[in-house]
Amino acid sequence: MSGGHNLEHEEIYQESPAEVKKREARNKARYDLERAGKVHKGDGLDVDHKHPLAEGGSNDPSNWRVRSRHANRAEGDMDAKRRPI
Repeated sequence: MSGGHNLEHEEIYQESPAEVKKREARNKARYDLERAGKVHKGDGLDVDHKHPLAEGGSNDPSNWRVRSRHANRAEGDMDAKRRPI
C-alpha cells in the first residue's frame, strides 16, 4: 500500500458510472441541506429522495425530505424486498 491507496480495496469496490453519479447526487443533497441548517453531522437524520434516484427521481430540492435515519433506511429495506430479482 503506497501513497495512501489500497489497490485491493479499489478493485473490489469499483462503482459503475451510474452509481458514482447517484452517490454524488446524495452527497450534494446532504451538503446543501447542511448549509441551509436543516441537518447537521451526527444528528441521526438522512436526506431522503421522495422519488428515489434509483427509480429515476431527480436531485431537485423539491424531491428532498429530511427523515430519521431509522425511518429512511427501514423504508429502503422494504422497497428492496418488493423489487423483483
